[in-house]
Amino acid sequence: MISFEGIRQRAEERKGGAAALQAMLEKHQPDHQRLRAMSDDRILADMTRRVFYSGFVQKVIDAKWPGFEAAFSGFDPAALNIAPDDYWHELTSDERIIRNGAKIMSVRANAALVRELAREHGSVGAFFADWPREDQIGLLELLSKRGSRLGGMTGQYFLRGIGRDSFVATLDVLACLRSAGVPLSSSGTTKKDQQLIQQAFNDWASETGLSFIHLSRISAYSIDAAR
Repeated sequence: MISFEGIRQRAEERKGGAAALQAMLEKHQPDHQRLRAMSDDRILADMTRRVFYSGFVQKVIDAKWPGFEAAFSGFDPAALNIAPDDYWHELTSDERIIRNGAKIMSVRANAALVRELAREHGSVGAFFADWPREDQIGLLELLSKRGSRLGGMTGQYFLRGIGRDSFVATLDVLACLRSAGVPLSSSGTTKKDQQLIQQAFNDWASETGLSFIHLSRISAYSIDAAR
């Protein structure tokens, strides 16, 4: 695998120089202190937003978000965990939200997950903040297995959205990894691929001292994936 310095230089050339690239990166910083302090309802809300973003136009979800907050009781996990079946059935015809039954029911399952993690770790924010950065794929696997509709890119964007230091394996990032010599499969999504991606980011972080967020974004800025 090539040194990350060459990837950074390529990104600088594509984005107008070192200062321009740095300015772009400054907008995106991990914030584990803020994450640790996030309440369980806000983390469940962000989970839900990411689940509903998948397959929908994001601005439509954002425009309806106040309705989501009202319909889902402010995303209070305790209240949602004791809500009866009728509550969830009525949401499938609630015009304040996107009436997708499978995604609505994912909120019920993820509210249970949030409660479980809070009991196990004191708070969900602490759980996500303390999980080892070097094992992001383990965290993504947990979200996929114990959560609902939190696998794949949804889980990655959720972690990034709550401020955790994490990579997002977009098509551009995968193209950068391949160009750096990482032997990914054609899909880039197999279990072996995930291990290779994690190791590459671990190595680059050790080499550069940069956050996963910045490594991921520089990788994406450095190349355009063939589409």
